[in-house]
Amino acid sequence: MRLRDSKESVLLALDTLRKNKLRSGLTVLGISIGIATVILISSAINGLNSNIDQFVKSLGTNILLVYRFEPWGKRPTTEELNRKEITVADGLAIRGLPYVVAVDPWISYQNFQLGLGNVSIKHGSHKVQNSILNGSTTAIRDAGNFDLLEGRIWTDSEEEHSAKVVVLGHDSAEDLFPGESPIGKDIECEGSVFTVIGVFDTQLQPFGSGRNRNDNSAYFPLETFHQLHPELKDYWATVKYDDPSHRAIVTEEIRELLRVRRKVRLEQDDNFAIFSTDSLTRLWNSLTGSLFIFMVAVSSVGLMVGGVGVMNIMLVSVTERTREIGIRKAIGATRKNILLQFTLEAVTLCLVGGLLGILVGALLTLVLHFAVPFLHAALSSMWVVIAFVVSCAIGLIFGIYPAWKAAAMDPIEALRYE
Repeated sequence: MRLRDSKESVLLALDTLRKNKLRSGLTVLGISIGIATVILISSAINGLNSNIDQFVKSLGTNILLVYRFEPWGKRPTTEELNRKEITVADGLAIRGLPYVVAVDPWISYQNFQLGLGNVSIKHGSHKVQNSILNGSTTAIRDAGNFDLLEGRIWTDSEEEHSAKVVVLGHDSAEDLFPGESPIGKDIECEGSVFTVIGVFDTQLQPFGSGRNRNDNSAYFPLETFHQLHPELKDYWATVKYDDPSHRAIVTEEIRELLRVRRKVRLEQDDNFAIFSTDSLTRLWNSLTGSLFIFMVAVSSVGLMVGGVGVMNIMLVSVTERTREIGIRKAIGATRKNILLQFTLEAVTLCLVGGLLGILVGALLTLVLHFAVPFLHAALSSMWVVIAFVVSCAIGLIFGIYPAWKAAAMDPIEALRYE
């Protein structure tokens, strides 16, 4: 009996949609817009999350970074900015710890005052601007997961004797030496001449389809970099360890070593930070949390409008079918039967809107995937299910009052209704 009533209620709802096409279309439009918005934004965020995951994995899952404070996700405090810098000796001392494979103490320079003598690298008539200059040890390739496109890294002897050699980032080499190999050729940087001995491959770009900012770089032996910028002493240390399962042990060993070296008293907090590449993931998740709130707020407007529309059309339907309700009750239909009938009609209306919204959202996601390929927009099955459930919930929430009103009608009064 219940199954038959359910089928009849769904058929009646579809008949209502057919008889009142414009009214029904406007009713489900708000729900469709809200659901499509959820699908589209969640697909875009899903693609961005995939990009971030790939980028973090490319940096290495067994990498730790040491700096005087954690630079991502928050503004550094005055105390953090005034901390003593990490030194080259601190980085070299970490090399002796258990499970540590490689450590690269490095330093970077970039002039952010655009148009005011910003760093540039030259070769003949070719020039690249806004370059990032880096000073590193011979461990740069092992610790930093850099891949050489051609050439080699400098040797310990070249580093010790401040050799005038340089390894270029991919874009710097391509712009300075279009169509030719830069190996063995000279460049001019900061008033000095350096011989190119290697070129790094491109680095993964987490956002956008353009070039990675870090590919416009030049890498010098640490002692050579000191001659270019002796005033800079704000070092980082990249630490690579053998197995991700040893992360906690390695982190604690580094912490104990640096507290001793930096003379941190027992009751004092660390005056340095040890963090991993997944700090970027945590930062991104905090940002996407705000995007999800925005998504919910935007879609809720459409869903609320759609829900109110459903309640309105169901109240009108109840009024129009008052005599029908009276007849059904007169021939034995219970309040439960009437309640089920009109509730299912409301849910059916919302499901039609939800399914249309999912279809439109999927089509827009497909368009976004090909129109903006770097975004890698991908349909999220989880959010499709959530959208479907939300559609049903709206039907129940906004359809229950009209259904209750219909079920509560007095059959005699309903039969008298003209």
